[in-house]
Amino acid sequence: MKKNRRDISQSKKIFIALILGLVFGIVMHSFIPDSNFKNEILIEGIFYTIGQLFIRLMQMLVVPLVFFSIADGCRNLGDTETLGKVGIRIVIFYMFTTALAIMIALGLSSIIGPGKGMNMQIGQQSYEVSNADISLKDTILDFIPTNPVGALANGNMIQIIIFSVLVGLLIASMEDRMVTLGNIVTEMNDLMMGMTAWVMRLAPIGVFFLIARTFANLGFDAILSMLSYMGSVLGSLVVQLFLVYMILLVAFVRVNPFKFVKKYAQVMTFGFSTASSSASVPLNIQTLEDMGVDRKISSFTIPLGATVNMDGTAIMQGVAVIFIANAYGITLSPTDFLTVILTATIASVGTAGIPSVGLVTLSMVLESVGLPVEGIAIIMGIDRILDMARTTINLSGDATGTIIVANSVGAFDKNKFNS
Repeated sequence: MKKNRRDISQSKKIFIALILGLVFGIVMHSFIPDSNFKNEILIEGIFYTIGQLFIRLMQMLVVPLVFFSIADGCRNLGDTETLGKVGIRIVIFYMFTTALAIMIALGLSSIIGPGKGMNMQIGQQSYEVSNADISLKDTILDFIPTNPVGALANGNMIQIIIFSVLVGLLIASMEDRMVTLGNIVTEMNDLMMGMTAWVMRLAPIGVFFLIARTFANLGFDAILSMLSYMGSVLGSLVVQLFLVYMILLVAFVRVNPFKFVKKYAQVMTFGFSTASSSASVPLNIQTLEDMGVDRKISSFTIPLGATVNMDGTAIMQGVAVIFIANAYGITLSPTDFLTVILTATIASVGTAGIPSVGLVTLSMVLESVGLPVEGIAIIMGIDRILDMARTTINLSGDATGTIIVANSVGAFDKNKFNS
């Protein structure tokens, strides 16, 4: 019971830090005149440095935690059939919810009509697009690391996952000869979880400075000018969280969805502050374990979700398509809508869980239906705040899928969840 009280207290501290940072940032933007001291020393100096120090501490844990937790989980499973079931089911869930997220975004934004009346002309804005040629063949080949050490050093999550799965399964198959190595993997996994708990003590401080810097730069001016676009994105995110995920939890697991929101609140708050799915992996795994999910499952599904499950990003892309089409007076056909759904779903595979990467994949989606990519420049100014919100949905989708899949293979403790 003491542990639960401590967890709740930490969650409240993070939430309070978020609110204080938001208020402090808006006050700085609105009431303190621009000066070198304010902009360079405070906002881009102290606030930026402390916020980034905390994010780097979390990112420091991601690669070793993902490697050792997946290797240890696969070693303990020791059953390729169970691992295969988990892998197939979680990928199907991720792809299904991503496609559903885009459809919700397209539907809701078609009703709200963001961008109507802007009468933009092609050539008014400029946005430089990366010319990287991303093919299905290259995406598939990139799943397998040619150099595992390089994959670990570069943080290539898909390659790390595949390599660590192979390591864990091979240790399990040769357990009689690799007892020492197996114990080392387990102990390193425990060490990384202990380091995560230690770093999370600093979360309220990191959250405060991250949020304060964001709103000190943005203020309310940029937000008000794009209200219809923001409303469409945030409205779609709310529908995805409180309708889609909650209904799926009730239908497949028979648990109280509001209890899920309450227990998972600290991960949502943390994800909102960092705007990074990858940096949230350690806290996500730990929180799900506290909620009753076997770490053998979450250590595989959560890092995978941080890489390929981008429901929040898909929503942004769906709304952005409608917004840019309306802004430039371009009419989209039913075929265009279908193309957007397919392209955005496929583009989510292999997307790194780092801030603002959705803008890169958005250019692919816009080009697929002939919309001007330069329209991205209109929404770039407020993308940071929306990136924070959609990261919260990305993480919630990862957790929902993990609970459903864990329950389907008997690796979810409902009593622990309900306690």
